[in-house]
Amino acid sequence: MKTPTQPASVPVALPPATLADVHARFAEHRRLSVRQKKRWLEILFDWESKNSYAVYDERGVHVLQVREDGGLGNVLLRLLLRTARPFSSTVYDNPIPRPLLLLRRPFRFLFHRLDVAAADGTVVGSVVRRWSWIRRIYSVQDARGVEVARLFGPFFRPWTFEVQVSDRVVGTLQKRWSGLLKELATDADDFALELADASPQVKVLVFAATVLVDVVHFEKSARRQNHPHHKH
Repeated sequence: MKTPTQPASVPVALPPATLADVHARFAEHRRLSVRQKKRWLEILFDWESKNSYAVYDERGVHVLQVREDGGLGNVLLRLLLRTARPFSSTVYDNPIPRPLLLLRRPFRFLFHRLDVAAADGTVVGSVVRRWSWIRRIYSVQDARGVEVARLFGPFFRPWTFEVQVSDRVVGTLQKRWSGLLKELATDADDFALELADASPQVKVLVFAATVLVDVVHFEKSARRQNHPHHKH
C-alpha cells in the first residue's frame, strides 16, 4: 500500500530562521537596495495603509521582502499617531517566503526605537534615536544593549546616514532619487545600503533601521510635519 504524498502545489512549512541563519543570509551581501512598494489604490487616492518593501542585492536579484503586519487598527494608528505610531513587520526570504526577522516599533513620540529579533524569537538588537539639536543620530545596539554602531545623519546631507563603528565609517544608508515620475506620482521611497565593511550583525541591524528611518524621516506624514506648507 502506497503512502499518501502531499500534493506538489501545497507549500512545505519551513522552520523560522535562527540568529545564525540570519547572520549567514546577510553576510553574503555588500550592497542592498530597499524599494517601497505601493498599491494602485494608495497611489490613486494618495492614501497609505501598510508599508511593504522589496529588497534587491547588488546584482539586482530580489532577495528579501518586508511586510508590515496588522489590519484596520494599523491604518487607524497611522492616521492618529503618524510617525509616532507603533507597528510590527516581518522580513521574509525570497523566493521561498521563509520568515527571517521580526521588527517591532513601540509607541514613542521621542527617542524612536525599533526592536529586532530573528524569526525564532532570538533577540538580535535594537535601533534607538539619540538626542541631538540639529543632527540625526541613531544608536545601533546588540541584544545586551551595547552600542555596536551608530547612524549619523550630517546636517547638510538630509538623505544620507553614515554607518559608524568606533568613529570609523563602514557604510551608508541613503535615500535615493527614484526618478521624476515616481517622485511626482507616489510617496514610495527607495534606499541604498552600502555595507561592504560591516559585520553581519551590523548589516542586519542597519537593514532593519531602514524601515524606522523611512517612517520617521521620509514617510508622507513626516514630510508634512517637517514641511507644513509643502503639498504632495
